Amino acid sequence: MASSSPLPSPPSLAELLARGPLSLFLDFDGTLVGIAPRPGDIHVPDTLAGNLHALRDRLDGRLALVSGRALDDLHTHLGEVSIARAGSHGASRFLADGTRLGKAPTGLPDEAVAELRSFADEHGLFYETKSHGGALHFRGDPHKEEATLDFASRVASRHGLDVTSGKSVAELVRPGANKGAALEAFMAIEPFSGSMPVFIGDDVTDEHGMDAAIEFSGFGIAVGERASKAARYHLEDVAAVHQWLDL
Repeated sequence: MASSSPLPSPPSLAELLARGPLSLFLDFDGTLVGIAPRPGDIHVPDTLAGNLHALRDRLDGRLALVSGRALDDLHTHLGEVSIARAGSHGASRFLADGTRLGKAPTGLPDEAVAELRSFADEHGLFYETKSHGGALHFRGDPHKEEATLDFASRVASRHGLDVTSGKSVAELVRPGANKGAALEAFMAIEPFSGSMPVFIGDDVTDEHGMDAAIEFSGFGIAVGERASKAARYHLEDVAAVHQWLDL
């Protein structure tokens, strides 16, 4: 099926690399792997981790995974990777050698967690506990989106938290936990500094990463059917991402 996106396809990766140093920042769910009804149900190809390491080498180390998942969750699906990575929507950051970059994120207040769990139980939603926050998933009940987002906003307001809404999920996080901040932190250090960043993602939470890439004279690539305000280019789906990256 043809894409409805008005954005063009990006130049080839080889063409971009020929122009000068390039850094890639990759979302995970919906970008490198397909979306699943529950976060634990995703299918991760056995070859993905090895192919990402090859891509890292091609980029002279300037590759980072930037996911909404906590990094220990990402590890259960990818295994041990020697790649720069930021989990918890960018709040928890590690360099390729395993060195932490910045402070560790903190979880939600117990009172907020109790409210979110209670709401999930009452409305038949899936509540996901994360080291940096908590997420209410309503993919199985899309008609509950408005009520869920409204409730999440009220809880966030009471506890001084932020809400990040993505595809069928409302997630509460500490202020400043976003993918743009992660890109900025990586771009301040070697081997990323001085390169042109490209952020690839499929969800509204990836817009922060794309905006940050623009600040460093780079750009964003949107994946899938969602309209993007920040992206310059578009790729149709996960398969198109893999093809573009030569994974």
